[in-house]
Amino acid sequence: MANTFLMFLLSLCLFPHFFLAKSSSPLAPALYIFGDSIVDSGNNDFLNTTAKANYKPYGIDFPVGPTGRFTNGKTFADFLAQYLGLPLVPPYLGLSKTQKSKTVTGINYASGSAGILQETGKISYGKNLELQKQIEFFEETVNHYLPKNFKTKKELLEYLSKSIFVVEIGNNDYFANYLLPAYYNSSHLYTPDQFSGILLKKLKQYLQDLYNLGARKFVVFNVTPLGCTPAELYLKNLTSGCAEDVNQLVSLYNEGLPDMLQELNTSLQGSTFVLGDIYGFLYDLSQNPYKYGFKNRGPCCVIDYTTYLCQEDVLPCVNRTSDIFWDTVHPSQHSNLQLATGCFFGTTRCTPLNILKLTQK
Repeated sequence: MANTFLMFLLSLCLFPHFFLAKSSSPLAPALYIFGDSIVDSGNNDFLNTTAKANYKPYGIDFPVGPTGRFTNGKTFADFLAQYLGLPLVPPYLGLSKTQKSKTVTGINYASGSAGILQETGKISYGKNLELQKQIEFFEETVNHYLPKNFKTKKELLEYLSKSIFVVEIGNNDYFANYLLPAYYNSSHLYTPDQFSGILLKKLKQYLQDLYNLGARKFVVFNVTPLGCTPAELYLKNLTSGCAEDVNQLVSLYNEGLPDMLQELNTSLQGSTFVLGDIYGFLYDLSQNPYKYGFKNRGPCCVIDYTTYLCQEDVLPCVNRTSDIFWDTVHPSQHSNLQLATGCFFGTTRCTPLNILKLTQK
């Protein structure tokens, strides 16, 4: 049974178009990505930061090698683009003005080490595009670049209303902010409950900003089980299980997210908010790896523990479909494939409807 499921996943990876609706056109006109390093497709290559993945062995399984993606191959956003029948979504900072003016299939604004809060990740890693900056760049796209491709404002708004907006953010507000009291004072100023409330309030406003710019179809992911990442296991000196105190911390945010999205769903006319459960997915993987065809909890590459990223030009593990994590915090391509597949076609990872059904609304 497990082997059959793995073969199905492999076929989805190699021939995603086979599983799409029988149509010559994509299932959505565009895919817009906001978030952190889990979905960054290369924006940090253009920033003064130590959070970069533009060197080998990153991209060892990506067709053109390292691109700035923080994994061995494709991110789950890449697989979502394939399932939608769209090209892989380019990083905003990697496009020239001419390219920005011609790109209508979506843009990726995500940035490694970025968070919901402006200060997140910057003391420990350097510059990043915090969520507010990502939305400012999207506003520039909507007001300056996209109109060149549409005859009327109505056509542009129709296009935006049918596009898919993925938001995967919040991990670094814990990992590179609240959990680093030596660098950030957030844990001194706020209780865990207060901090999660601040994050949710800010995220709610940013999602409303995207709505006001024309977005209607949202897929918003919760925070990963940081206590199950190789980084936290290393910091806590654990050889098995998860750092459940860390998981309980991020769970306060995750428990409040569904209600917040439902409030927006009700108050913003014509909007649809889908909750992506990356926490449940990765937690289940870490607890039951064999159920999903995995053997190792990672990391697959050899780690530089000053950055928690892969050491440059050092060969990683050979069988990379066996590892849940690529480095100390980022899922492997195979994990990304399973998450994207479950969220696009399944019934549990993205609720109350999957992305395929979202395209049909």
